[in-house]
Amino acid sequence: MGTLSIDYAKKLLLIRKAEGLTQAKFAEITNLSVSTIKGYETGQRPARAEVMEKVLRVDEFQKYTLWLIHDKAVPAAGQIAPVSDVIDSESQNVDSFSDSAKKQSKA
Repeated sequence: MGTLSIDYAKKLLLIRKAEGLTQAKFAEITNLSVSTIKGYETGQRPARAEVMEKVLRVDEFQKYTLWLIHDKAVPAAGQIAPVSDVIDSESQNVDSFSDSAKKQSKA
């Protein structure tokens, strides 16, 4: 499976924060390792397709599927985006994440 855009890594971070989960709890729920989560959240490695599949297999995260893949929300269909105050509070984190990942991709 191929590597997904860095935007997916940022979105996974926002989902975790919106759900109020620690990296350890998110790892437990998704059956990912904490090091995998830390890696994509810090921009040290990309969010690979396998990561996305594991996250979207979890019932409580399926509500983010459309937003995660297509950047769209359809609340009437049960498809939402993380709440805006979580996104706003994380924007500085996400910006530093982007800068770190850009530097790494140039290396």
